[in-house]
Amino acid sequence: MDNKTKQENSTNKHAFTLRERLATPELLPVPGIYDGLSALLVEQAGFEAAFLSGACLAFARFGRPDMGLVSASELRDTVAIIRDRIAIPLIVDIDTGFGNALNVQRTVRELERAGASAMQLEDQCAPKRCGHMAGKTVISRDEMVGKIKAALDARTSEATLLIARTDALGVNGFDEALDRAEHYLEAGADALFIEAPASVGEMRTIGERFCKRCPLVHNLVEGSNTPIESPQELAALGYRVALYPAAMLHRTTPVARQLLTHLRASGTTLALRDTMYSLDDMNHLLGAPELLAAGKYYDAGE
Repeated sequence: MDNKTKQENSTNKHAFTLRERLATPELLPVPGIYDGLSALLVEQAGFEAAFLSGACLAFARFGRPDMGLVSASELRDTVAIIRDRIAIPLIVDIDTGFGNALNVQRTVRELERAGASAMQLEDQCAPKRCGHMAGKTVISRDEMVGKIKAALDARTSEATLLIARTDALGVNGFDEALDRAEHYLEAGADALFIEAPASVGEMRTIGERFCKRCPLVHNLVEGSNTPIESPQELAALGYRVALYPAAMLHRTTPVARQLLTHLRASGTTLALRDTMYSLDDMNHLLGAPELLAAGKYYDAGE
């Protein structure tokens, strides 16, 4: 192994780890994250990978819906923050790639440098919207094929995976979604994500056609139109990755609203303390003792 290969393996270890994991038959559950704390919680919970959801980044950082309002630089900065905090593989939702094929190339280069292990690119028109919202539109199949090839050419490491997502099913029907997926795989995509199948039968057809040729990705979104919710059923259909893109926010948001309602009415959190972390709890969770020890080690004169 030459020095360049050794350096690449070291730099992109998380990407190699993800690629090797997806070569196994077991379903990979991947929770959605949106910042350093959510990423740390996923890693500490023992998950093997995390998914930086474009929707949750819009929800949590900007208080906006998933309608293409996040910029490429804002996504890149978030990836860098998360990669600095966790070591597990990170799948990054890059929406439409933030423009044409040349924009996609810049996006891929910047996010790979920032620490993405895999990138999910979709074929919606810009501005995009959540895959389970009405009113989506898609670019032509050939334009998306060009964007996939551009993304692959822009990678500095072949370990970095490209997931090609099509939203054509909800726009132009199931047959076109299958046709697009076929062409996206032929263009070199490492994994496929056919968004929002309407029935278990459609999911079974997708699995039968593609599961032996590449990893298949599926969203398990609370309140969406997905026909199944069981990871066991998903695995049985041949899917390899189960994304839970908004599970944390869907749970923590109502809890936060309940706390704020209580605080507004009573002026104190005393009655809720047994359900809350203390400041000391948070410091230990976030690694304050380790940082203090490192600071002491590097203090002048030590």
